[in-house]
Amino acid sequence: MKRPSHNSKKGRRAEVKGAEPIRGAQSEQKPAKAAEKEAKPKRTFKEALGYYADRYFIKAMGAMAKGIFASLLIGTILAQFARIPWEPLQNFLNFVVSVCQNGYVIGGAIGAAIALALGAKTFTLCSAVVVGAIGYMSGAGGAGPVGAYVAAIVGIEFGRLVEGRTKVDIIVVPLTCLMTGGLIGYLIGGPLGTFMAWLSEKIGMATYLSPIPMGIIISVALGLILTAPISSAAVAAIIFNIDKAPNAEVRTGMMLAAGAATIGCCCHMVGFAVSSFRENKWGGVVSQGLGTSMLQVPNALKHPQILIPPVLASAILGPLGTTIFQMKNIGIAGGMGTCGFVGQIGTFTTMLGEGTEWWMILIKVLLLHIVAPGLLALLFSELLRRIGWIKKNDMLLD
Repeated sequence: MKRPSHNSKKGRRAEVKGAEPIRGAQSEQKPAKAAEKEAKPKRTFKEALGYYADRYFIKAMGAMAKGIFASLLIGTILAQFARIPWEPLQNFLNFVVSVCQNGYVIGGAIGAAIALALGAKTFTLCSAVVVGAIGYMSGAGGAGPVGAYVAAIVGIEFGRLVEGRTKVDIIVVPLTCLMTGGLIGYLIGGPLGTFMAWLSEKIGMATYLSPIPMGIIISVALGLILTAPISSAAVAAIIFNIDKAPNAEVRTGMMLAAGAATIGCCCHMVGFAVSSFRENKWGGVVSQGLGTSMLQVPNALKHPQILIPPVLASAILGPLGTTIFQMKNIGIAGGMGTCGFVGQIGTFTTMLGEGTEWWMILIKVLLLHIVAPGLLALLFSELLRRIGWIKKNDMLLD
């Protein structure tokens, strides 16, 4: 049997040695490729502005409204059921309502909702609950939703900078969130609360003294905000806070203003649902009438004239709500329109609390929230179709 020569072993060793530089070259190429994948093009100023506007004024504000809905608004609705004359049910519901309407709970719900919307991880999310509560309750009388909103955003963004970067995230992340967002909430809570109370007071008094022009302005403005990619519910929760009312006149004015806002939102939701029926059929009625008129944003950007019918309907019905019909609402429900019938539930609970008979509220709600907005929007849209301002498929939903 022939043995392998010594030279052949040397040859194999040489081949192995010669292969080493190749493996080294491959290993050097891997980090380079990884770096190329990780490298992202820098945003332009316009792109950055759009990114942060979407992040803070669309995602975060929408989340704030969800947090308020899941705490304060649900508590307000349950408070009506607590009137049922059965003591065990009353005791349970009154306890639940007291928790739902607690400022720390509301602020914590806002903080958690915003953290989820901004993509925070576990420790940042949990810390945002505390930061939101601090922002909501800071200052004399509490800064309310706007305080929770600002404090939560600051704490969450700083928390996200450090989360996952240390082996002691359980300590570092909560500390970072609390020392940034908590501090901001504590420092600006007072001024923010004072400013929002002043703004709410001015709107309430202006509506009480001048119900016709304010009914037009508020109804049109909140309707447009509802259709725009901004949370009208969050805006309403911040402005129509009757707890800040210094006297009965301002309180009444704020409720009338919230009632006008509800009408404006209904004009856009029901109005678009009806006026676009030939394009979108019953699916459009449900998605816009019970969902949101925000679905029309892409169409409104291309054909802004489609906003004319709901805006005109808002301008007509808003002042009727603040004068003849005395439609009232409060808080977040003022910016919900017919979305899940939250605006109507809020109107019922508010006006029942003011002593209005339920059948009278039902007639007013059906007329000013559903029938009149649909008829007026349809009338104006058909006129605009006849003169060629609105064309077929201008309001078609994708």
